Amino acid sequence: MKVLLTLFFALTLLGCGRESNPEARLLSERGAAPATSTETEGYLKAQPGAAKTEPAATAEPKEIQDSYGDQTYPNIPLDRKILKDAVVTLEVSNPLEAQRKINSIAGARGGFVVTSESKQQPSSDPHKPVLDLTLVIRVPASQFELALDEIRATGSRILNDKVSGQDVTEEFIDLAARIKTQKALEAQFLEIMKQARKVADALEVQRQIAEVRTEIEELEGRIRFLENRTSLATITINLQSPRPVIVSSAGFGHTIKESIADGVAVASSIVLFLVRTVIILIPVLTLIFLPGFLGGRYFVRRARRLRLARQLEATPES
Repeated sequence: MKVLLTLFFALTLLGCGRESNPEARLLSERGAAPATSTETEGYLKAQPGAAKTEPAATAEPKEIQDSYGDQTYPNIPLDRKILKDAVVTLEVSNPLEAQRKINSIAGARGGFVVTSESKQQPSSDPHKPVLDLTLVIRVPASQFELALDEIRATGSRILNDKVSGQDVTEEFIDLAARIKTQKALEAQFLEIMKQARKVADALEVQRQIAEVRTEIEELEGRIRFLENRTSLATITINLQSPRPVIVSSAGFGHTIKESIADGVAVASSIVLFLVRTVIILIPVLTLIFLPGFLGGRYFVRRARRLRLARQLEATPES
């Protein structure tokens, strides 16, 4: 059965192939790279500020040529790709009310809340615990600064404010160029596949095509991730209730009392330590040292009696 399948596959390849050497054709077709696929161009054209091109029937897509003069890249966005992040810690009188305001701000700016976490902290008044909230929201990059200003205004005091940005424009351009190169390589392998005359050659080409397709999908996935991260900025907000300020109004006499109380507490701790030590040692002395002492005393007395008996035997009768 395997032989019949092999012969059928070989006849099919011979019928659709041409009489040429696949390896020689691969070397001779260098530079015949096709244009970027429609899917990849969609990623690039969808970006704000990207160079707009006319349909292929009216105008050729604009391309950027590198310093070597023999490689062109697809439509590369001219705007910068920035990953924007911010971490803000605010002191608010009512964290729950501030949380509702921040949710409204995120919705009004076209964003959404990613996570919301609350935690109760102990306070001097057990009936009024301190509530801390942590929110993570994402808003469009164009609304980042406006949303951040509105969020800052919800707090009575800003305890911490950190804004960071990472430029990934170079990585984005590199990914676009690598996708085009891999697409060209895939097209060349497909052309070689049409000309394969042996089953072994066809299987080898199929393996190469699978590796190239995997690389293309990984690069396109990375581009989609960068698109998502650059189009939506991330803001982390920590909401804290005001901490009570404890002011000490104690005088010299109060300090003396506290010192005496501390001394009594230390003395009590020492006495308790000694009592605990004695209590712990009583079982040890009873179970280990007392049997040893009694056993030793017994052997000492027995040795004395034996020595006395020998002395009496050695003494001559008068």
